[in-house]
Amino acid sequence: MLTYLLLIIGFIILIKGADWLVDGASSLAKKLKISTLGIGLTIVAFGTSMPELFVNLFASFQGNTEIAVGNILGSNIANILLILGISAIIYPLTVTRGTVWKEIPFSLLAALMVGIMANDILIDKSGGNLLTRIDGLVLIGFFIIFFYYIFGIAKDQSPADKENNVKIYKTATSLTMIVGGLICMALGGKWIVDGAVALATILGVSQSLIGLTIVAVGTSLPELATSAMAAIKKNSDIAVGNIVGSNIFNIFWVLGVSALIKPLPFTPASSLDIGMTVFATLLLFVWMFIGKKRVLQSWQGMVFLMVYVAYIIILISKERMF
Repeated sequence: MLTYLLLIIGFIILIKGADWLVDGASSLAKKLKISTLGIGLTIVAFGTSMPELFVNLFASFQGNTEIAVGNILGSNIANILLILGISAIIYPLTVTRGTVWKEIPFSLLAALMVGIMANDILIDKSGGNLLTRIDGLVLIGFFIIFFYYIFGIAKDQSPADKENNVKIYKTATSLTMIVGGLICMALGGKWIVDGAVALATILGVSQSLIGLTIVAVGTSLPELATSAMAAIKKNSDIAVGNIVGSNIFNIFWVLGVSALIKPLPFTPASSLDIGMTVFATLLLFVWMFIGKKRVLQSWQGMVFLMVYVAYIIILISKERMF
């Protein structure tokens, strides 16, 4: 019972911490005359990926690398198949040309790179299924390129945007929210990792399965809230851009940092999860040219959800076989 309570409280504290961090940082950025779009592409994108980052930091420091790997792959799969699926069912999502031809392919590149790096043994017979510190540096290098790209987009926008949904706080309040958010995420991240390890032991399953499912969906709750609310408000580009941007951040930034802390071993079973990440991203790209061009329709969202359910069933079935 304590294990389940630890996980639930950990998720609540983690997500609330991310919320405080985003609000405090956004308020400071607005005072510095940074555009709303710039805040969305940088601070909010970072903020929604912070739960994955803090969980992975603790998992890597504690040597629970299966949770670190499972969290990122599982989050990216859930982001597309589960969250975009739900969002598209709420309201068909129109996607901008830039997202279709730049962000989605960049997200696909990230997934393919992890697949190649995690299977060095297929290319170099003396290598192994390991994401090394050098691989981590390469991933972070690509993240810097991507961040330069989105910073360029933000820079081209006027500080006075059409909508200003950023609440302005006093500077002291903003700083307190940022510090408090970081403390909450650190505490929540540790509790989630500890709870996930204990839960895997109790259920007699691998840490990888817990990371791919419970931890991954839990750390993706900020993306779910952001994209679902954007769909309800019919602001579809935010709904899709938030997910695609988060997936890029997760692999290039979070996985890169995790590998720098401690090299991440990939089991042969991880190939299925990497393959599903690539498949989900590729399917999202293909959907942009089927039916209404550059629109993720409700029926396509239903297909996403069905694929996700099938994937979870396969994961559980595979676990029972071993």
